[in-house]
Amino acid sequence: MLTFLYHTPVGRCFLKVLTKPALSNVVGRFLDLPVSRPLIPGFIRKNQLDLSDYRLEDWPCFNDFFTRRLKDGVRPVDQNPEHLIAPCDGLLTAYPVDRQAVFSIKDSSYTVYDLLRSRGLAEAFLGGTCLIFRLTPSHYHRYCYPDSGKKSENRFLPGILHTVQPVATEACPVYRQNSREYTVLRTEHFGDMVMMEVGAMLVGRICNEHPGRMPVLRGQEKGRFEFGGSTIILLLQKGTVEIREDILAATERNEEFPIRLGEPVGSKPKR
Repeated sequence: MLTFLYHTPVGRCFLKVLTKPALSNVVGRFLDLPVSRPLIPGFIRKNQLDLSDYRLEDWPCFNDFFTRRLKDGVRPVDQNPEHLIAPCDGLLTAYPVDRQAVFSIKDSSYTVYDLLRSRGLAEAFLGGTCLIFRLTPSHYHRYCYPDSGKKSENRFLPGILHTVQPVATEACPVYRQNSREYTVLRTEHFGDMVMMEVGAMLVGRICNEHPGRMPVLRGQEKGRFEFGGSTIILLLQKGTVEIREDILAATERNEEFPIRLGEPVGSKPKR
């Protein structure tokens, strides 16, 4: 189906409707209603979900099920201050940002300015690293802060809503077209970083808990995505983090590296 939508003329006509935020908003409102509860068993079967890590509850609607919470202790957060942790469950790739603040994903090139729409902020990440965590419908859809520090106010960038599956990222520049929201984190151990949440098809709502400036803690919940898969992007400044070799090697092979919230993805460079 996605191949039809992204790689045929007729499919691209349908895509213009499917990527509109208005459609995602309608779907989201339906999934908030008790009438959506019968969708839960079929979704579990289709995605072969293992619910053993989750608190089993009488979810009143599909979105409450989709944003279900983990049992205590199943995602221990690495508290070593030398380690940068994953802010979410997902499939991770790591890309270098060159001196022109450009990085390439599949056949699409991006500039940091494309993502942030702030030239001054983009310049802070010249020569740094871009980490992309892609969440599928089967992943845990809540996310946390990757280090303690202070956050800026959130900035929302409106856009359309492509799927974030590889068939789409290979066909168009998804991450600079999709609706997204970001904050700048002034962290205690890894300098300034940008944490960005990217919406996806039928994911009209990025629900962040802290809209204003405030101190935050490593592992503290930052927010959640409602129905669908989506993406978190971390932009790291040059020389602040050494990414794990196995993650870099997977990206070189054009593979995504499975990671869980709280696990280390890199460490402070040795002096």
